[in-house]
Amino acid sequence: MDELSGLLREIMNEKLVQAILSNSRDKSYGDKLKMRPVLLQGKLMFQSTRYAGNQVFHENHDAPGACGLIEKLLQGQFRQCEIITQDKSATVLVSKKGKMTIKARAAACNAPRELSHNREKQYILREGCPVDFLVGLGVQTPDGRITKNKYDKFRQINRYLEFIEDILDQLPREGTIHVIDFGCGKSYLTFAMYYYLRVLQGRDIHITGLDLKADVIRRCNELAAQCGYKQLRFQVGDISAYEGEQKVDMVVSLHACDTATDYALEKAVGWGAKVILAVPCCQHEVNRQIHCKELEPLLRYGVIKERMSALITDAIRAGLLEQQGYDTQILEFIDMEHTPKNLLIRAVKRPNGTGTGRQRMLKKQETLGESGRQEGKGSALREEYTLQHTMELLGVNPTLARLLDRNQV
Repeated sequence: MDELSGLLREIMNEKLVQAILSNSRDKSYGDKLKMRPVLLQGKLMFQSTRYAGNQVFHENHDAPGACGLIEKLLQGQFRQCEIITQDKSATVLVSKKGKMTIKARAAACNAPRELSHNREKQYILREGCPVDFLVGLGVQTPDGRITKNKYDKFRQINRYLEFIEDILDQLPREGTIHVIDFGCGKSYLTFAMYYYLRVLQGRDIHITGLDLKADVIRRCNELAAQCGYKQLRFQVGDISAYEGEQKVDMVVSLHACDTATDYALEKAVGWGAKVILAVPCCQHEVNRQIHCKELEPLLRYGVIKERMSALITDAIRAGLLEQQGYDTQILEFIDMEHTPKNLLIRAVKRPNGTGTGRQRMLKKQETLGESGRQEGKGSALREEYTLQHTMELLGVNPTLARLLDRNQV
């Protein structure tokens, strides 16, 4: 504890960017706590933000109080603390037996921070701090300024890294973390993910980006080599036919067109990936299939049918992932004004990996009949029947449902 106390006294000043406590032992207290410096009436204070489910709690502390809170929480509540300052960063890990390990390293940037209480949003990657891959992709100039027409991309990258930060505790702590990025394209976000996990978090990470465009893949591999990203590789390939991995911890699919997203999700489920992040694109399949007399007065308008079909597609995908043992959310990825493709499906494998499975569900329905369905109201059985019933009502059978059915036969 003396080493931790010394570290906290050293960093608890205006140079602190943030300290993040995570890997909670008790989710009722909170999943995560962030500490950052603020100026309140001209006095330097430290604001803690505790995230508990959908609730957020704020408290302000002086430097000794902030140090004491972090020490106390690492003794009982949290097993990890990531500290970033203007001139150094550190990771504190606490084993199940209470043994504490601290690793510190020099920071990548020493740009000054705005400490006002109502300051503008602070990004993980900051303007004024040049990052090799951002410069290589034309998002930043060599001195760290954001290229004029790349501000939206810069914000998108940082928003994406916030999603990665939120699922950090779900990734393995030992051994190499294997990630597949299906449909990586120019790979702005693939490079960002590697930089965050490998450079900023110090994780042992191996990422493979897959795309159909050979010229794009060639440029991505050249930039990875230029940046010295040895465990980031890109290859040409089709998502549906990819067989290059036996074990994958996280599957990412950003803007894969139409049913390519379904093949990416099916691959992720087959690997038992702990985390899935998907931003679907061009959902045409359900638009072609949907046929429902009850909704005909709405579906007769082409643009309405198109948008409803896209939302229905993603809702069904989320429901199917729930059946496969994932806790699934649909979140806004980026503001609608920047792109209409702004919904992200985030799925995290449940600790016990339980999922009833659609085929097994349908067999239960056949056995139980209507009375059994009614008796199952409110249960997982009833929920899965509802999704299947909704698909039948809409006259749709999306690719992901067929792929999962095929695997369970």
